[in-house]
Amino acid sequence: MVVPELRSWRAARPRAARIAGALRPRLVRLGRAVSAQVTRPKTWQYTAGAATVGLALAVGVVTAAGPWDSSGQRTAERDRAAAQEHTGGADHGRNSATTATAPRPAPSAASVLSGLSGSAGRVKSAPGGKALAGVLDPLLDAPALGNRHSSSVVDVTTGKRLYGAGAGTALTPASTTKIATAAAALSALGPDHRLTTRAALEPDTEELVLVGGGDPTLTAREDAEGLASLRALAKDTAAALKKDGVREVTLSYDTTLYAGDEVHPIGVNDNLAQVSALMADEARTDDSASGPAPRAADPAAEAARTFADLLKDHGISTTSPGPSKATDRAETLAEVSSPPLSALVERMLTNSDNDIAEALARQTAIATGERPDFDGAGRAIRAELKRLGLPVTGADFKDGSGLNRGDLLTADTLTALLAKSGDLAHPELRPILTGLPVAGFTGTLTSRYTDGAAGVVRAKTGTLTGVNALAGTVVDQDGHLLAFAFLATDTTDPAAAQSALDAAATALAACGCG
Repeated sequence: MVVPELRSWRAARPRAARIAGALRPRLVRLGRAVSAQVTRPKTWQYTAGAATVGLALAVGVVTAAGPWDSSGQRTAERDRAAAQEHTGGADHGRNSATTATAPRPAPSAASVLSGLSGSAGRVKSAPGGKALAGVLDPLLDAPALGNRHSSSVVDVTTGKRLYGAGAGTALTPASTTKIATAAAALSALGPDHRLTTRAALEPDTEELVLVGGGDPTLTAREDAEGLASLRALAKDTAAALKKDGVREVTLSYDTTLYAGDEVHPIGVNDNLAQVSALMADEARTDDSASGPAPRAADPAAEAARTFADLLKDHGISTTSPGPSKATDRAETLAEVSSPPLSALVERMLTNSDNDIAEALARQTAIATGERPDFDGAGRAIRAELKRLGLPVTGADFKDGSGLNRGDLLTADTLTALLAKSGDLAHPELRPILTGLPVAGFTGTLTSRYTDGAAGVVRAKTGTLTGVNALAGTVVDQDGHLLAFAFLATDTTDPAAAQSALDAAATALAACGCG
């Protein structure tokens, strides 16, 4: 079993080697510190080998063979990019070169690591349940995690559960819900699916309709950085109108792709905009790209007003925009498309992006024939997980982001999701692994594990008042790729609970329990 990387290992090897050398003394000290907390038959510590393996995983999570060629690029993507004479990127970030008038080619997959159990030598057997219990039980019983918690550890290679404590008990998962949302969307839509925003002209009426396609990453900023550009859409639309001799239009906008309430049940909140099929820059009113921020009161109307201003810059006059619905007779003049779903999933998981999560939940509903509202999206996610053969007993989805406290998931479901994402039979789920934040380096784990397993743990965080969660992957000291999920409810000190979860993940990484 081998696992895909987030970035090219060849390019990152010198940096990883330098970091490994710098961290080696700290990791040795860490192993001694954690072992002092737990009494068990053998004493373990981080070694240089464990540090190197872990840092390799910080550069990427594991894969090989399957639909990727020897360089790590997905064969179909390479052939399509060559045919279209586009340049694919090796990353899923916002800086890959593209044209403003055509969708980006699906990014290349990263290069790959040799299998941990391949020619490098034989690997010890997977950790035993008793050994893991000896390591994890004392840490997960910490008072900071309260009296209601659930945990599971699975061998990604075999899918076998190695450790569980209340693993089948459904608890509030907070933002680890996004792992389930990602799996459902990737399964229902495919990793190469894109979200398209278009401008359509109604015949005879000269009504121009800006039709939302549900892309929250549509941007009005001058540098689109690989995202769909509202500026490019305005430029192309103006050119098409002028070609037909039209210089003045009635401007409308169409958000009917989605149904139901736009306001999340938590109410107006800086953590996400209203869930609309049309918005620009996630309706942020500042220059931020992630995290909490003030939002426009009406994302669609604000995007349409911005579009009107951009059209004016290109010589097209418009009325003040209002809501409408494009008819089947409307002619599409121009369109822009988001990066592929694989890139959106990675961004969602790395940054814990709630706007992308809610958009992907509704897109899953549309793809599976459910009503694209909060309830329909929840049903669609659960049904798609069940179709993948994942355990869904006790699972309940009230949204796609995990902001709703009514969401329920088990540790068993989360680890099964992560193991399925590493299954070569499901390459479409790979972005779940590559999108997980890297401890001490990226996303919501950037400032965590600075004195612990930086570069070794990859995990999605989850935090609400009284709720702390962590679910991800780690390579243990014996070279086994493990998936873990730790959920805690009724916590009273969020910082202490977070530290307790981090200590458990760190101990799992340091474990030579085979």
